[in-house]
Amino acid sequence: MSENAPDPRRRLSTPEVAAEELADWRLLAGRLHARFVPADYATGLEFVARIGAAAEAADHHPETTLTYGDVLLTLSSHDVGGVTSRDVRLARRVSALAEELGIRADPGGLSRVEIGLDTARGEEHARFYAALLGARVMHEGEVADPSLQAPTLWWQGPAAEGSAGEAPLPGPEVEQRWHFDVWVAPEEARRACGPPSTPAGGSSATPRRPRSGWSRTSTATGPASARRRTAPDSARGPACA
Repeated sequence: MSENAPDPRRRLSTPEVAAEELADWRLLAGRLHARFVPADYATGLEFVARIGAAAEAADHHPETTLTYGDVLLTLSSHDVGGVTSRDVRLARRVSALAEELGIRADPGGLSRVEIGLDTARGEEHARFYAALLGARVMHEGEVADPSLQAPTLWWQGPAAEGSAGEAPLPGPEVEQRWHFDVWVAPEEARRACGPPSTPAGGSSATPRRPRSGWSRTSTATGPASARRRTAPDSARGPACA
């Protein structure tokens, strides 16, 4: 490795990923996501085959979904739990392959859904749900399904105990609360949220896990709360404030 070559095992920060200017890709939940729209299924299949060859050559493999109208890809380096220069290089290669085949990128509407549980027993829950779903316990205690059949599960501890790197959890109305975390790119959040408002059920913007930026709590009653989260957007504040 040359002195100036990036360390392929160093996890890149959000500003570092943004500086790569990967126009076809969005950073959501610590992973690069892209959507490409082929003219027909056969072209999509050819695209996926070329991606596979490039992935084999790089010894680095994206998660790939082919449907009739879309090719969806996710890139991350599982050994470090984030995005590295390996992902950036392969993302550029995939975009080049799409251009060669005349396939347009459509990053609009890309999202990722995770389910969180407010609990002081995250480690215990992680073992149980990993066994139940045939999933794996990842770096930060999250449960991720390698087959992508189930969303990622994560745990937020109470203020007394805290979860690593997180804002304290407010006092729960019930013993446990499940909530949905929907990750979207900042431009999508701005388009969807519009001006700040406070609906009848109550609404607030609160800082959450540092890797997620900000979240918006849409329901203030009952055992469940729905939150919309955005990928960090440089030094700006929440997309939904």
